[in-house]
Amino acid sequence: MRIEIKTPELGDSGGEEATVSFWYYDAGEKVDAEQDLVELLTDKASFNITAPAAGILVETAAGEGDTVRTGDLLGVIESGESA
Repeated sequence: MRIEIKTPELGDSGGEEATVSFWYYDAGEKVDAEQDLVELLTDKASFNITAPAAGILVETAAGEGDTVRTGDLLGVIESGESA
């Protein structure tokens, strides 16, 4: 099953935009559920987005240094589970 990882609401900690600081995994690598996947930086904070499921990170749509907004696609995990 394809799982899209999107930029969460940044709220008080970041305003409307964040910068992708770095990816903990490269496309093609296996990830475990709840493991740190990508770090985002805002003007006020840095925080990690965790993998919602185990699988293969098949795409990183936003690269390191890219600016993202709430709802933007960060990456895609293929979990191997069917919906």
